[in-house]
Amino acid sequence: MTSTISRRSFVVGLPLLLAACGSRRPARLPAGWGFLSAGKPDYALAYAPVTDGGFSLPGIQYQDFDEQFLRQSVYYSTRYPAGTIVVDPAKKFLYLIQSRGRAMRYGIGVGRAGFAWNGEAKIGFKREWPKWFPPAEMIAREPHLEKYRDGQAGGPRNPIGARGLYLYQNGRDTLYRIHGTNAPNSIGTNASSGCIRMWQQDIIDLYGRVEVGAQVVVLGAS
Repeated sequence: MTSTISRRSFVVGLPLLLAACGSRRPARLPAGWGFLSAGKPDYALAYAPVTDGGFSLPGIQYQDFDEQFLRQSVYYSTRYPAGTIVVDPAKKFLYLIQSRGRAMRYGIGVGRAGFAWNGEAKIGFKREWPKWFPPAEMIAREPHLEKYRDGQAGGPRNPIGARGLYLYQNGRDTLYRIHGTNAPNSIGTNASSGCIRMWQQDIIDLYGRVEVGAQVVVLGAS
């Protein structure tokens, strides 16, 4: 396991990273959001429409997706301690390590070919409904984004989504994020510009479970 982000992948992907990735209060989960058998939540509740931060988020049509990408508690053997986030881009899974050999597993969307990265970092800070700042290169390609040069306010139309976890390495911002998405069909695919996408309901859930300073490990190709 390398302890630094791939320099080539980081440099090549940097211009587009900001296109997709531009509060420490735990999220309030719906009453009755309990687990059914085999470590699976009641998905009708877990992915139901929700009002958060004054915004209305639509439900996830979870029946239309491969069940492996739905949030669930699984057995997961790892050397990393509880509280660590382990991202497996190849399988499109994010694991939040728990005790006794278990982890909470979420489906994710990851970087397209050429923008993948791997390494270790920490959550430098967290934000609810963060702003999105398209880079100058993207504005040049898509002039209609000029109005967002100083940032697009948080909201359901914002590409960062309901929550952002900002990854830092050696005290410096890597520009990589774990964040929500307003494109739910991108989960389980290589679609982003390097960041880790999650369904809105899942990033809200993860956000409430992790602390600033938590270790994040992004696995490389096996």
